[in-house]
Amino acid sequence: MEWYLKVMRDNYANFSGRARRKEYWMFTLIQFPIMILLIILDGVLGLSFEIYGQDLGYGWLYAIGALIHLIPGFAVSVRRLHDVGKSGWFLLIILIPLIGGIWLFILSCTEGNKSENKWGPDSKA
Repeated sequence: MEWYLKVMRDNYANFSGRARRKEYWMFTLIQFPIMILLIILDGVLGLSFEIYGQDLGYGWLYAIGALIHLIPGFAVSVRRLHDVGKSGWFLLIILIPLIGGIWLFILSCTEGNKSENKWGPDSKA
């Protein structure tokens, strides 16, 4: 939980520097159940959005949670890419169908550079 809070509180919109794998994945693994819980709460409370009579399965609570996590999610992803020696703009590789998502997943699982790079010193040091 401390890694999630570090991203949300201390590095909310910090796109510079480096983020180690543990910081990135702990943020992701805590954010995911929070968002699932918000979807469930939307359904239980009847706050789900409907379009043309079709229930979308999520509503205002999920939308607010997604907006709250949007900037720190991008920030920790960019810092994670910095840790493996890539520019933050490399995040746009996700726009390539299938292959982009797989490549970004591989990069997020890859160990960071052990030495200093242009984005800062080794994040494990």
